[in-house]
Amino acid sequence: MAGEILSPAVEDYLYGMLPERDPVLREMEEYAKEHHVPIIGPAVARMIYMLTQLSGARRIFEMGSAIGYSTVWLARAAGPGGRVFYTDGGEENVRRARDYCQRAGVARRVNFLHGDALELIKTVPGRFDLIFLDVDKPQYPDALHVALPRLRRGGLFITDNTLWSGKVAGAASDDATKAIRALNTEMYESPKLFPVIVPLRDGVTVCRKL
Repeated sequence: MAGEILSPAVEDYLYGMLPERDPVLREMEEYAKEHHVPIIGPAVARMIYMLTQLSGARRIFEMGSAIGYSTVWLARAAGPGGRVFYTDGGEENVRRARDYCQRAGVARRVNFLHGDALELIKTVPGRFDLIFLDVDKPQYPDALHVALPRLRRGGLFITDNTLWSGKVAGAASDDATKAIRALNTEMYESPKLFPVIVPLRDGVTVCRKL
């Protein structure tokens, strides 16, 4: 995505400023790069870590977690009393995420759920302080409808890939781009949300539930 949202020079500058991550996170980043696993990356991870801490979020639901990169950051930000619900449809991803979270020292804060995030969220009772959306892009509008009633008032709804390599601003009409456009429009038109799209990496939308 480098150069699609920000210029390559600015992108390089931003990532060049980032402090070195610990060995587990670096291993996850290298694995994701080598095996083409989509993760949020360290720049976005630092932002959601800070937002989690600033909002005081303790009960967090991830809709789409892959190998658990964002899970580690969220669990660390939530602290010892936090609870993160990890979701992914791939058994290998779940196994790998368990291992990474164990080695990162946060496994006891994480519930690992295998399956479709839009269905799994229905099985977990109670409301959440923060919901992070990163499932298959055609599911995005439906995910919002499922997630919003489960988010507490004042809670954060954070969505990755909302600029989609810049395709949302062009003429692309594939299912993923259309779904992301629909989600962005719905979030900005909703009287229940206050959204801001941050043009970092592939675009991240941060919404506060009103």
